[in-house]
Amino acid sequence: MSSLHLERPELGYPNGMGRNNLATSPSYEDANRADSGWWALYTRHQHEKTVAEMLTAKGFEVFLPLYDSMRRWKDRKKLLSLPLFPCYVFVRGGLHRRLQVVTTPGVHMILSSGERVAMIPEDEIAAVRRTVSGSFRVEPHPFLKCGERVRILRGSLEGIEGILVRKKNLLRLILSVDMLAQSVAVEIDGADVEPVAAHRVTGAILPRPAGGNGRAQEALSY
Repeated sequence: MSSLHLERPELGYPNGMGRNNLATSPSYEDANRADSGWWALYTRHQHEKTVAEMLTAKGFEVFLPLYDSMRRWKDRKKLLSLPLFPCYVFVRGGLHRRLQVVTTPGVHMILSSGERVAMIPEDEIAAVRRTVSGSFRVEPHPFLKCGERVRILRGSLEGIEGILVRKKNLLRLILSVDMLAQSVAVEIDGADVEPVAAHRVTGAILPRPAGGNGRAQEALSY
């Protein structure tokens, strides 16, 4: 399989990402697995919706999780629908058509881990999908991968695991996409969770892109 090189020097690269992180020119050894799993695109700022719409029109299965945010100005206020993971769009399968992806206006790169496409675990995508499809209050959160890990016992999020944090009188469950080093928070009822055995999260973590939610924080209370 010939290599494809995406040269767009005028755009620059996210913090810590150089040419070695471009996933348009590796040797794809696990083609069968990669062509059925989830992977992520890094897009230009505020191009997530446009990229998602164009890829969907091309026949790709796309996931762009959104959340509602009220923005206020002096004379008005407006409810906006914003990406939970700024500058990222998730795509399932279709890597054999990646030329159609990287030539889509607004796409910067396909995320990679070493010389392979960075695959996103199915359970992480499923957890985020169930969260945004419900009537929960969800928003971006600084990346966390250590803390008190709990499991939701009941309701539409039953079985989902995450890290429990406290903010004032509210409890939040933090769900992370480790490959992006980004997290989201959903408000929960403390009576609906139980602790699970602590474990260490492992896996390749790409450097934080410009404009991301940040790296792991030590303190779990605010």
